[in-house]
Amino acid sequence: MMRRGEIWLAHMNPTTGAEIGKVRPVLILLAQRYLDAGSPVVMVAPLATQYWPGMAALRVAVSKRDRLLKESFVALEQMCALDRSRFGDVRLAELSGNEMQTVDRQLMVMFGMVIPSH
Repeated sequence: MMRRGEIWLAHMNPTTGAEIGKVRPVLILLAQRYLDAGSPVVMVAPLATQYWPGMAALRVAVSKRDRLLKESFVALEQMCALDRSRFGDVRLAELSGNEMQTVDRQLMVMFGMVIPSH
């Protein structure tokens, strides 16, 4: 059973253009009520190991833990909906409440719902 804030492996291919690909960890973003209701697609943000300073406002650092073997960054600019068939069977890790608050705050900034603090 997936939970919002967990990290799972997902098959991101095929891709088009600048979309992020490969089999990679993704952060589950969909609200728990929709996951529990069996939504056939799940909103996720993939994780990447490369840090791009120009994308700093859209990247949230995640330290390695549990089955997440590398320091990573949640790539919010690559957020997408994936069919449930694209996911593996095992949860890799979970973000803390504070980390999810950071993700949520950055999502709100990204969508223009709040003005970023300096």
